[in-house]
Amino acid sequence: MAQILVLGRMVEASSELRLAEHTYEASALAELLGVPAEKVNEDRLYRSLDRLLPHKTALEKHLQQRLGELFQLDYDLLLYDVTSTYFEGEAAANPQAQRGYSRDHRPDCKQVNIAMVVSRSGLPLGYEVFAGNRSDVTTVEEMVAAMENKYGQANRIWVMDRGMVSTENVEFLQKGGRRYILGTPRSMLRKFEQQLLDETWSEVHAGLEVMLCPGPEGQEVFILCRSAERRLKERAMHDRFEQRIEQKLEQMAASCRQRRQDPLLLAQRLGKLLGRNSRAAGLFRVHIQTDARGGAHLEWSKREEWRDWARLSEGCYLLRSNVTDWSGEELWRAYMQLTEAEAAFRIHKSDLSLRPVWHHLERRVQAHILVCFLTYVLWKTFGRWCHDAGLGDEPRKIFAELGQIALVDVVLPTRTGISIRKRCVSRPTEHQAILLQRLGLDLPTSIECADL
Repeated sequence: MAQILVLGRMVEASSELRLAEHTYEASALAELLGVPAEKVNEDRLYRSLDRLLPHKTALEKHLQQRLGELFQLDYDLLLYDVTSTYFEGEAAANPQAQRGYSRDHRPDCKQVNIAMVVSRSGLPLGYEVFAGNRSDVTTVEEMVAAMENKYGQANRIWVMDRGMVSTENVEFLQKGGRRYILGTPRSMLRKFEQQLLDETWSEVHAGLEVMLCPGPEGQEVFILCRSAERRLKERAMHDRFEQRIEQKLEQMAASCRQRRQDPLLLAQRLGKLLGRNSRAAGLFRVHIQTDARGGAHLEWSKREEWRDWARLSEGCYLLRSNVTDWSGEELWRAYMQLTEAEAAFRIHKSDLSLRPVWHHLERRVQAHILVCFLTYVLWKTFGRWCHDAGLGDEPRKIFAELGQIALVDVVLPTRTGISIRKRCVSRPTEHQAILLQRLGLDLPTSIECADL
């Protein structure tokens, strides 16, 4: 039944109800697994979720070891990221279902946060579920401890983006002798203004440069990164927000001249304007004065020193690490592997239908996420299989193509009145045959129907 839950989500990502009433019977799972469709129902699938959940830790350990054996993986980098998934309904029975920052742009729904650790190739090592109102930065110590309890500390390097970084978390990593590569808040760039003016950058590839800067105490290094593409994007954003703020300020100033404006209401309008356009809010110096009649008068100007800093820092970002024996390029490339963690969440949400969550009980929610996690392991395993076969490492197109191969029931009547039923596999197209040959798969001509 655990195989049915996982493979059913691989075949067609949907609810347990749809798996029981449609997907299982419409696929070849009954014949492949030997469980007839009559034996698969919603209640049995729910009970299987409850039976599966206690084995989460043992499954994670087994998969980490097995994947390492299959693909000779090196778990030197631990890529850590957090996402959220939202509920349909109130989920009143689940204490972890809370409202918080929604990556799915659904602040109207309760959610849980999911923290996951993957290898540099995107193969997962484990995950934890946190309450929906937990901020990313508060999950670091708990997640690091959970991973070390399962796999030991070893000599691995933790890679996290700036949303995970705080003074407390950096001290925690340092005290435990852990190595790390971290993003930093944009405000830290100010400390490296002189280096930004320097010309001793190393080119990683066209449009991307890095500079290695020793830390003040020699225990850390900082990596300045400058991207031409990112610079164009940030400059366009600054210009757009500047024009928007300037246009609105002129309108507000004109309205003050035309009729009496309440200073408090004008200040509220100004705060909303600058909040919605925060990328360029620092450029403007705005004053609201009250005249003799109690009306508001608006004056504003631009801070050219802010513009100078914006032009200098556009396209730049800063990383920090206590791995002092790597080059700036090596550290940057390791940090960019975080895209593998982001890709893992995209696959969970889009291809495996992690969201929305329809379960309301906490244990069922946990089990739903576990089934999605196990299905993702299969997804990545098949992706590595495709890669080794020279078919790339993106299995979506392979699934879509092979999914067109159909089962056909051939019914042969006899003179005695008894019909002979044979389930046959349709002949693959030329393209499908090439894919099967590259993957080393042989299709059977027929499949025995599962007995009751």
